[in-house]
Amino acid sequence: MTTLRGQSGDLRAGYAHARSVAGFAADTLGLFWAVGPDAVSYLQGILSQDIEGLAPGQVARSFLLEPRGKLDALLWVLRDEDRVGIVTAAARQAAVIASLSRWRLRVDVEFGPDDRRVHDVWGPAARVPAAPGGWRDEDGVLAAELREGPVRRRLVAGLEPQALEKLGAVPINDRVVDAFRIEAGEPRMGVDVDGKTIPQETGLVPEAVSFTKGCFLGQELVARIDSRGRVNRHLRGIRMLGPVVPPVGAGLSYEGKAVGQLTTVGESPALHAPVALALVRREALPGSRITVTWEGAEIEAEVHGLPMTGPPG
Repeated sequence: MTTLRGQSGDLRAGYAHARSVAGFAADTLGLFWAVGPDAVSYLQGILSQDIEGLAPGQVARSFLLEPRGKLDALLWVLRDEDRVGIVTAAARQAAVIASLSRWRLRVDVEFGPDDRRVHDVWGPAARVPAAPGGWRDEDGVLAAELREGPVRRRLVAGLEPQALEKLGAVPINDRVVDAFRIEAGEPRMGVDVDGKTIPQETGLVPEAVSFTKGCFLGQELVARIDSRGRVNRHLRGIRMLGPVVPPVGAGLSYEGKAVGQLTTVGESPALHAPVALALVRREALPGSRITVTWEGAEIEAEVHGLPMTGPPG
């Protein structure tokens, strides 16, 4: 347990610059390519996104699901003419390649990492390479728009840190990245969601799943829940109603009933409060007051919809 006072200097400086200009982090995102004559058609039958329906230069979210429909990976796909770029968490890149390779039978497709340095860039800076609404690869530098809007996120590959700093960006640490992720509602696989998570619990299905493309791995569960209309948990933002920062794993209760636990915890200078992500049971709707408890301590908090850029609801 900590408080905002005394440990917010680096966070606030990096956050403020990234919020108004840009900040970059290394080792958070990975980029690899599916190449070969069957690259597009193979991924069309595996991933939840309509790969064939994307135009070259487009970026879209996607899921890689297990056969029973639970999450295996959170992805973005970069559609090219005859290859597909796949963006995922750097720490999980090898595992994602292994999962995709498992279903490769009598198809001509190979997976290989991009050998350029990859940076995770947050903020609106016009001088940092950008490709609004899509991606481009020019003069050895690739830029892909992963999230637009108030909490903008891009992948930039092919620039060294010094080059990004010359363009006005500053390096940011995990605390700043976590603050942006929480505000934006960007879950991390293995932290906020895992192999037990149903896709609809993430809130990303409208962006990541095509219900018109035909069959894909794990489709049955996703389609069944879509027709049923609800799940028991939802990824939510949690805003503490006080300056205390609870630990990861702190329990959440609503009207005396356990409804979840904190998965990523951070501090939001924009919201002037400690914030967190959590998979919260559906009865604790956005706007609900909840109690966060840990090791004999507790604090009141408020449930927010995602992204956390406005009122709770």
